[in-house]
Amino acid sequence: MFEFGFGELVLVFMIGLLVLGPQRLPKVAAEIGKWVGRARRTATQLRRQLEREIELADLEAQQKAAPPLNPPLNPPEPPSAPAPANPQASPAPGADSSAGGAAPSPATPREISDAISAHSTSPEPAASPAPQPLESTDKPPAS
Repeated sequence: MFEFGFGELVLVFMIGLLVLGPQRLPKVAAEIGKWVGRARRTATQLRRQLEREIELADLEAQQKAAPPLNPPLNPPEPPSAPAPANPQASPAPGADSSAGGAAPSPATPREISDAISAHSTSPEPAASPAPQPLESTDKPPAS
């Protein structure tokens, strides 16, 4: 961006030495160095944040364009399918309908959640007694 050659740096140093004097010049140079360092750090942080935002936008665009990894468990029925005339005659969700020759329907998330809850709230099985330690075979049998 700004290019300074050796000649320009010597000229700026000489003018600074004449204007500020030899006692104040090192203090001013240190302050200018701190400001330049802060400006560089701020610029670097801004650049990194912008790069992260661009990467995030790219990932979101890819996720919107990609098909879902897990298709829905129960796809909705097409609207042209007529409703059953007798709702009591239709099998309950999750019921085994293999007797009628049709494949069983997959469990709904609610049924899975209920099954997990029932399993986790069931009483713990009785603990089996602790196993007895095996006797060492290195010792000769007692007579």
